[in-house]
Amino acid sequence: MEDVLHGIGWAALVLTVIIGALAGWIASKVAGGNRARYIVTGIIAAVAVPVVLGLLGLSLLAAGGLVAVALVALIGAAIVLVIAKLVFD
Repeated sequence: MEDVLHGIGWAALVLTVIIGALAGWIASKVAGGNRARYIVTGIIAAVAVPVVLGLLGLSLLAAGGLVAVALVALIGAAIVLVIAKLVFD
């Protein structure tokens, strides 16, 4: 885990948390429902997807810089939020 954080950097981690929170907030506005649940789900997904990809050995993500990490976090959060909407509702 420490290698993954070192690879993507703390700035990228903070960026993914912000992206996840924004994605969750937007999802709560679009889908309605429990805003806190969507925000927490978005944060967890946005942080987890780049970390999981890093653990799987996709070092290209870290090499792509903040933009690559942000894009992966956004796409991952969006996918997980759609799945969460289907499961919870």
